[in-house]
Amino acid sequence: MGAIDVFAEVNGMPLADAAARFAAAGVPVFPCVPGEKRPLVRRGFHDASTDPQQVAAWWSRWPAANIGIPTGAPSGVEVVDVDVHQAGTGFPAFRAAHREGYAAGWAALVRTPSGGLHAYYPADSERVQSSWQAARAHVDFRGDGGYIIAPPSQVLRPSGVRAPYRLIVTSGDTPTPVDAARLREFLDPRTPIPIDRTRPERVSRRGSDAKVLAGWVAGRGEGERNRGLFWAACRLAEAGTPPDATLEALGPAAEHAGLGAREIMATIRSAYRTTHPAPRAVTDSGLDERRLVRESPGRMLS
Repeated sequence: MGAIDVFAEVNGMPLADAAARFAAAGVPVFPCVPGEKRPLVRRGFHDASTDPQQVAAWWSRWPAANIGIPTGAPSGVEVVDVDVHQAGTGFPAFRAAHREGYAAGWAALVRTPSGGLHAYYPADSERVQSSWQAARAHVDFRGDGGYIIAPPSQVLRPSGVRAPYRLIVTSGDTPTPVDAARLREFLDPRTPIPIDRTRPERVSRRGSDAKVLAGWVAGRGEGERNRGLFWAACRLAEAGTPPDATLEALGPAAEHAGLGAREIMATIRSAYRTTHPAPRAVTDSGLDERRLVRESPGRMLS
């Protein structure tokens, strides 16, 4: 039994019981901050476990923790994340991709707290597909090297209300893996698929390309996210990008990687102070923390 089979069972369960149920079904889980998407464990999704004692210990310590599931080979599922936020919605692009056969074969559809959608697909055991972000289409893909927040987890919305991840439907047909490369090319043909690089210096030739940088930041793992965001923000600052534009380009990608709104703000501020030492360069930009928290689109696999 896999993650898809468990979704219907865990609806309405306490989070600790739901986490235990996923683990019992062989689906590795790890705890995330209550009401948020940030991991509570040091290595994030790399620490995900099916060990019942470990899972019980985590949720005994953090009974309200959200449930994170690593995507790709560890769990056997990959997710197409359809975003809904102030900058736009990914539903038109997703519907077009589904209509053309690039996103057919889903195994389950989950409504996200923002009103978006997680479409779950079985992972292809013979093909590694890394996570990416198609910012222009407002659609993300979470495969190897990524994770997702699973039902019945909840996220605290800007209104102060906690909204759940909720199973809509499971497929009655035989699910099939999605070809992530073909899907990305269909969604955003002008943006190259980002290569998962561990050293930011290697993308320096394209350092002023906001979309490439955003895709690279979105793929950063635990221990690399803050440094990667700082480096990318410095590159945009050096290219003369206004701070608000850098926030718009990199903020959702950093959230997708697991950083919180205030941490994103602090890192971007630090990058601009480093590249433009005069304090007024950032202060006068209108890049205020309350705006970030209020408008933060919460793109991380949701």
